[in-house]
Amino acid sequence: MTTVVTFRADSVLEAALEALMADGSDRTSVIREAVLAAARAKADDAVRAEALALGGDEQDRVEAQRILAEMESVRAR
Repeated sequence: MTTVVTFRADSVLEAALEALMADGSDRTSVIREAVLAAARAKADDAVRAEALALGGDEQDRVEAQRILAEMESVRAR
């Protein structure tokens, strides 16, 4: 399914688009790549924030260390 998206580009955005199209890329490809890159960055930020939150959970870290130590003792046998 294809959806047409219309937006208003100011002079700053037009300059950015021109810079991104300097390699011969067309406007649609440049905008598509930019939207996908922004979505990936947002997902990465969410994962990073979750990792930081989990890393700050002292009880969870203690439990993880206990499990790792238990696994190591089983592996060493």
